[in-house]
Amino acid sequence: MAQPAPRSQVLPEQEGGPWPAPGKWTYADYRRLPDDGRRYEVIRGYLYVSAAPSTIHQRALRQLVVEFDRFVKGQRLGEIFFAPYDILLPEGIAEPVQPDLVFIRAGEEPGRDTQNFQGVPGLMVEVLSPSTRRYDLGTKLGAYLEAGIPEVWFADPVAETIRVYGLSEDRKRYLELSRGGRGEEVTSRVLQGLRIAVSEIFPG
Repeated sequence: MAQPAPRSQVLPEQEGGPWPAPGKWTYADYRRLPDDGRRYEVIRGYLYVSAAPSTIHQRALRQLVVEFDRFVKGQRLGEIFFAPYDILLPEGIAEPVQPDLVFIRAGEEPGRDTQNFQGVPGLMVEVLSPSTRRYDLGTKLGAYLEAGIPEVWFADPVAETIRVYGLSEDRKRYLELSRGGRGEEVTSRVLQGLRIAVSEIFPG
């Protein structure tokens, strides 16, 4: 995979030494960044910066968290986390990435005193925004594929659609498993039995 260029060269004032060159960022460097309302992620050593999410983004994420958490807790399948929460993917692929929502399987949940999750979650969900769409569907999805994330959801509040992608048998690409708009439902392969009505996520 070609190394991506940073989405933003704008960095806050340096603290604790100079910022690393593109491609050289580590989790330790990331931890020096301020809590300024923006989302910072590091993929293959490159820093990516996103603005704070919009109202429509937050509303969709809130509904997704409710639906996923109800199902996962009811079935005792694991735990649901949502951004901001650091996910450190293996082999330095991402240190960290912050999906909007992440499902972690039972037995793999992080300890109560940890600040992140290290490993491969069972499922990721991204709520698309106009400013992050290309990044989410390109660079970020590429990192998820490289890490072997079994299933990735994309919720689009503007189009009011949800698409579900699953890892192919050869683990080289994602295949569309489910798609739905208003009045339709989407399903999961990882969380079998989960059915989400798209209209519940985008109530309008």
